[in-house]
Amino acid sequence: MSIPVVDFGAYSLSEGDVTDEQLHKLSKELRTAFTEVGFVFLQNTGITQEEVDRVMGVSKEFFLQPDELKQPFSRRSFANNLNHGWVSLETERLNPRRPGDLKEAFNTASLHPDIKWPSSDAVPGFQGIQTCFFQRCKELSLRVLRVMAHSLGLDPEVFLSTHQLIGTDENGTTLRSLYYPPVNSEKAKEGQLRCGEHSDYGSITLLFQSSEGLQVRRRSGEFICAPSIPGAVLINIADLMQRWTSDHFVSVLHRVLLPPAGDSNTRQSMAFFVQPDDAALITCCDGSNKYPPVTAGDYLIERFNDSYGRS
Repeated sequence: MSIPVVDFGAYSLSEGDVTDEQLHKLSKELRTAFTEVGFVFLQNTGITQEEVDRVMGVSKEFFLQPDELKQPFSRRSFANNLNHGWVSLETERLNPRRPGDLKEAFNTASLHPDIKWPSSDAVPGFQGIQTCFFQRCKELSLRVLRVMAHSLGLDPEVFLSTHQLIGTDENGTTLRSLYYPPVNSEKAKEGQLRCGEHSDYGSITLLFQSSEGLQVRRRSGEFICAPSIPGAVLINIADLMQRWTSDHFVSVLHRVLLPPAGDSNTRQSMAFFVQPDDAALITCCDGSNKYPPVTAGDYLIERFNDSYGRS
């Protein structure tokens, strides 16, 4: 198994609408990828490598500051959205059975005008670049969700109508800037990883990575390395979408291992975690009762309790 590569040029952000013939072709390719692998690389999406480099650059400037300058922007500091903000090293355990992940993150989870951002003196352009990239990812996500609904023979509104509040505090969609600092493998705790094995929580995830390092689990149980393809977006199915489609689309485990001993390279990625609106009730779209109904907001809180610890 390798991760399929699909040309999304026909429905790129720089194009208008897609023809029926093009939609049919894309639907078939995405359906195959998401039922057999759970991951797909999309090329020619309209999001350029220059855009990705810009948001990674400003993110790295933020992460390279001393912790005391990042502290005022810590996750759980913002009353209107507790998931927004900086996540320090080893705070999150995506596999709760392992020690804290050796990564930092900045979660852009709220675009509320009252949210406090790093000053333009400290990190020039941080807010504007992050929020602009958030909106670009949102636009692409909605196009992907439309193709996915078509691939299952569903009305596109099945997914689109439940993702109307992306960017508000009534929807958990989050752009995560992820930074993996150099690791001294000898000092790492037993079982510690840069990012523990996990599946994502919501509908789909868009991932942009600066280098290799991500591993994806095959159905046989072994992990394979996901390549880094410049200009491509790696998209995967998340847990609520698997429930929604009664296991038709598969949400698979993935992880980031420690680098080899002596490798002092850093790693960066940008992940856009697409969530249905908090109040959306997720039920199996084939009418079965394979999974009990759950609201997207409740499911997300439960998963955060696992990865950050219950508080």
